[in-house]
Amino acid sequence: MVVLNKIYTRTGDAGTTALGDGSRTHKHSARVASYGNVDEVNSTVGLARLFATGETDEAMSRIQNDLFDLGADLCRPDMDKDATAEYPPLRLSPTQVERLEAEIDMMTKVLEPLRSFILPGGTELAAHLHLCRTVCRRAERGATELSETEELNPAAVKYLNRLSDWFFVAARMANDGGKGDVLWVPGANR
Repeated sequence: MVVLNKIYTRTGDAGTTALGDGSRTHKHSARVASYGNVDEVNSTVGLARLFATGETDEAMSRIQNDLFDLGADLCRPDMDKDATAEYPPLRLSPTQVERLEAEIDMMTKVLEPLRSFILPGGTELAAHLHLCRTVCRRAERGATELSETEELNPAAVKYLNRLSDWFFVAARMANDGGKGDVLWVPGANR
């Protein structure tokens, strides 16, 4: 259980922060940037939830919790020590990725196939979900960049990849099942 009695600690005043294993690193390191990007995704989801109801809101609640799991995963380096750790780190599981895939498949069944790229927009919820999608793509780029120099849980990157797809499909659902999608018209303003 986390207990936060004091919010400021002054331990980061010199530009470093503690990782999940207790080691310290620069606040601008690729690892800190990676889980910071995930935190930004989570914040955009919180904003989008202001416009969500029912099953969509419930799914986004699960996603927010998953994103905290993902942040915990990314802040814990050294995958090799997982099995021997006194407190095994929280790692994202393949079942969390599979859940997103199942939800995407359920939503896609009721959508008409796309015949054009779509512009971010439509309803308030759809516009916010598109923002979630783009911030999620940035988080994915950061995680893949980190994976070039440090070992990551493969499910972490897969989750971000599926999640951006989830946001795209959910945005279409929020646009009256795709009927209210804003279609791209190539060269329309030449």
